[in-house]
Amino acid sequence: MSPPSVPERRWVEIGFVVLEPSERTGHLPEDTRVVPYYVRLKGFAEGQPQLGETITVETLLGRRVEGEVLRIDPEYGHSFGQPIEELIDAGREARMLLATLEDDS
Repeated sequence: MSPPSVPERRWVEIGFVVLEPSERTGHLPEDTRVVPYYVRLKGFAEGQPQLGETITVETLLGRRVEGEVLRIDPEYGHSFGQPIEELIDAGREARMLLATLEDDS
């Protein structure tokens, strides 16, 4: 059974390697330097390829980019990662300090 095909002009996410580890700068941390620099981007599929195939997409800015189809109709997901306890505490401390400064005025 073959994977489902992507209808023409469907919003998709593609991915591709921009730089192999050997092409990356030596000024990176070792754990970063040893992996490829990989890009994921979204655009409108040209043609009707299948998931996992290499296709060309047109981005919202009109660029044509080639990569492997990763997802169909990808959602927009944004995250700043896990909260950092020290920053949460620093924010509370700053608010308390500002409150005492306002009381002194």
